[in-house]
Amino acid sequence: MTERRTAGGLPGYAEHFEEPEGYLDFARYGPPSRDVLAATADALARSARADHTTVDDLMHADVRARRAAARLAGTDPDHTVLLPNASTGLFHAAFGIPGGTVLVPATDFPANHYPWRRSEDLGRAVPRWLTPGARGPITPDAVRAALTPDVVALAVSAVDFRTGARADLAALREVIGPDRLLVVDGIQGFGVADLPWPAADVLVTGGQKWLRASWSTGFAALSDRALERLEPTLTGWTGVTDVALFDDSEHPVAPGAGRWSITNLSPVAAAAFAAALELVERAGVRAIEAHIHDRVDQLLDTVRAHGGEILSPTAPAERAGIVSFRLPGTSPSDIAKALHTHGVTPSVRATSVRLSAHASTSLAAVTRVDAALSTLG
Repeated sequence: MTERRTAGGLPGYAEHFEEPEGYLDFARYGPPSRDVLAATADALARSARADHTTVDDLMHADVRARRAAARLAGTDPDHTVLLPNASTGLFHAAFGIPGGTVLVPATDFPANHYPWRRSEDLGRAVPRWLTPGARGPITPDAVRAALTPDVVALAVSAVDFRTGARADLAALREVIGPDRLLVVDGIQGFGVADLPWPAADVLVTGGQKWLRASWSTGFAALSDRALERLEPTLTGWTGVTDVALFDDSEHPVAPGAGRWSITNLSPVAAAAFAAALELVERAGVRAIEAHIHDRVDQLLDTVRAHGGEILSPTAPAERAGIVSFRLPGTSPSDIAKALHTHGVTPSVRATSVRLSAHASTSLAAVTRVDAALSTLG
């Protein structure tokens, strides 16, 4: 096993965090940085001493977070809106399509299923379920084969939650052409995978996983095509023009992505989100991604050395930060017990175990996995 970077994680990034050494569950939840903790504490402390300027001042965090999110997504703040989670954005997208068929992978995370089921219940867009290959996301060829004149959109996850396999967003964009919308759930890749996010017409993500901003944080980035075609079905009182004018009349929807706003979000959460996004910017997505690739290589080598069956792609260009595996003859629950005994935090599924490393993950985490699996031989 070769350590190609530093034993303690990516320099300039890892020192902002203090998760336990064996934490390998970032695909479920990413423990936030000290920057996020400080931003949250500061915003709450200021709110506890509120005066006539406090609320307006705290609301400025929304602008700061939107600007950082837009920069990382390759767009601008006018095309970006903060959301409390990824699911809210997916429901906006689903309810905004008035009709037609939307292609959706049948094995995608449920967050990308229920919005389309509900839109069908309401007589709007109807999902057509696609079956991907064994190792993850739907392929461009499978999408091409499913295209019919009634298809108006494709909704996919950028990274498969089970295996960490990346979707080829650029190729999917090319396959569906300019007349259909590409809706992307980026929660398992945004901030840690250098993907062509501008290929998406709708990019949504939550901040509690790889962005490490904790819960109630997220955003959506919308293309001009999305703004033109999606109906503002869920627009609330904060998603319109002249939002501070209370004149007892309906106002036009906001011209940009702000039309997806339903109500004011927590400025405390926005401050936390801004701190998390800016830390990613300072470290650089490519540097974060490179460190994660190294850790994933080491985890793959370790699992193989103990006879594990790898369920994730092994080529760096095809994967993100997830290693899913099975040990023939050993139940996932028994694997989990061994990992827990050695201070490792995984995700445990019915038929597999999932490890997910970040740029703060040290080589010691890999050593712990090796020691745990050694007890199962």
